[in-house]
Amino acid sequence: MDAQSRGRADEIDPADQWVLNPQTGNYELRLDQSAPQSVPSSRGSSRGSGPRESGAGAAGSRRDAVAQTASVGSGSRRRTAAPAPEVPGQRSRRAGDASGGRAAQQQAGRRKRNQAKTRKKKALLWTGGTLAFVLVGTAAAGYLYLEHLNSNITSVPDDGAGTGGFSKDRAINILLIGTDKRTGDGNEGYGDRNSAGHADTTVLLHVSKDRTNATALSIPRDLITDIPDCPTTQEDGTTKTIPGSPGTRFNISLGQGGRTPSCTMRTVTEITGIKPDHFMVADFNAVKTLSSAVGGVPICLKKDLKDKDSKLNLPAGDHTLEGEQALAFVRTRHAVGFGGDLDRIKIQQQFLSSLMRKLKSNDTLTSPTKLVSLAEAGTKALTVDSKIDDVMKLRDLGLELGKFDMKNLTFATVPVVDNPAEKVKATVVLDTAKAESLFAMVREDVSLTEVEGQKKAAKDKQNALLEGTRAEASDVRVDVFNGGGPTGSAQKTLDWLQNAEGVIKSANKGNAPAKVSRTTLEYAPNQADQARKLADLMGLPAAALKPGTEDAEGLEAMTLTLGPDFKGAGVPITGPAKLPDDVTRVEADKKVCAE
Repeated sequence: MDAQSRGRADEIDPADQWVLNPQTGNYELRLDQSAPQSVPSSRGSSRGSGPRESGAGAAGSRRDAVAQTASVGSGSRRRTAAPAPEVPGQRSRRAGDASGGRAAQQQAGRRKRNQAKTRKKKALLWTGGTLAFVLVGTAAAGYLYLEHLNSNITSVPDDGAGTGGFSKDRAINILLIGTDKRTGDGNEGYGDRNSAGHADTTVLLHVSKDRTNATALSIPRDLITDIPDCPTTQEDGTTKTIPGSPGTRFNISLGQGGRTPSCTMRTVTEITGIKPDHFMVADFNAVKTLSSAVGGVPICLKKDLKDKDSKLNLPAGDHTLEGEQALAFVRTRHAVGFGGDLDRIKIQQQFLSSLMRKLKSNDTLTSPTKLVSLAEAGTKALTVDSKIDDVMKLRDLGLELGKFDMKNLTFATVPVVDNPAEKVKATVVLDTAKAESLFAMVREDVSLTEVEGQKKAAKDKQNALLEGTRAEASDVRVDVFNGGGPTGSAQKTLDWLQNAEGVIKSANKGNAPAKVSRTTLEYAPNQADQARKLADLMGLPAAALKPGTEDAEGLEAMTLTLGPDFKGAGVPITGPAKLPDDVTRVEADKKVCAE
């Protein structure tokens, strides 16, 4: 798609050939009719194999190709082609007639006068989706080659392990899995020979509901955990439940014993309490092709790195890595830190941060050639769940994921300690207290970085609800509902409040009218002192307090609705205010040198 290869004659910026289609709201690449280009075939080839067309026929064919859509059924794809409406302003810039020449000169003049403004606008247009090339392999240019790119995508069912889909009005959780299966050319020397692969590198990406921040949780492959029973779709369409494995390495949740990515999803949910929306699996080629597509990824080394296993040999200093060398870098572990997997996780996080910064750079954002190369690389290297096995769905997801600012993306590693059951340390187990604090922050959509001042002010305002006088326990009136807590929670809470804490004016109201996402306490302004007392007794966070606007009358009680975050009567549910200081993390907008 390099403009130079099309024989341009008037130094047209390739980015200037992206034109808004008012019928679809998408930007589309419109090539000069005097410089014809082959059209993708119905098989999805990116270059096409038929004869080249020119003039109106070529333009019509291109419009037909843009209009192609693909849907996936049970093992087959359907394509419906329809001509796109004519887009104004698409006449040749080098037409032979006088009026065409004048129009071309006027158009060139307008383009030259507004060039700076146009470049800035295009950069902004692309920014929303570029981050997704790393995270989900979205196709920002997917509408050019829908059929072709859809044919690149490999998908498998999520077997009900995911939420069933992301939504624009809530947080998004995507499970990213790097497998060590030896797929792809030149990968024979990596991973385990004749293995179906493991969950070698696993990251749970959480993007906040308001899209201002994101957290990427790295899960160590050698973490000892319980892998649950996994209902798994077989090749013939039937479902087989693969028995769980208690007390085993996390990485065998994929590939081993016939386990698919849906089993890794279930395992992650068991560990974190977070149910992913979708999964995406990348093989070794993902690192090689994506790093090459952006022209290399800058990395920094504090010391020489030489690893005989990954075949990495780099002197200290700055480097730009792509292809095989990039893969060797993210797979090295013996040359960094203490030579373990936890040290390898650190340099992987550094590499991904740098790759994301490269994707945000102007030379990537305004280059249709690079963007299409990234779309090709992403769709070929990824396996996704069958609910997002379409380029347009991936694009929509990518645009949502790309809304947050890079400075508010934080990589964190799940806190672990050496397995105390081993004399020779080879595996790790959760550092329970620190891990639960981290998981709670993600579940409750708390940023690991400081974000917008407006959001901080809102938190301060909410925290202020806990400031002030407290009523006596005997004066607290509250009705207790179960809105998603464990069975019997309302009665157990009532017994504890009355017998242990002296809140005698309390009542069990049974199940709430509807489920809630977390525990809430609703009260009137003139009940604020009662609310603060109950919050103290139960360990309620400020976020749980929901003050009304009208004062309560007479003996009206507050409403306490127990949610899924309720752990038991007398157990505080106060969410953590910040990440423990010694939890490993990397902020994506900062340059960090591997050591």
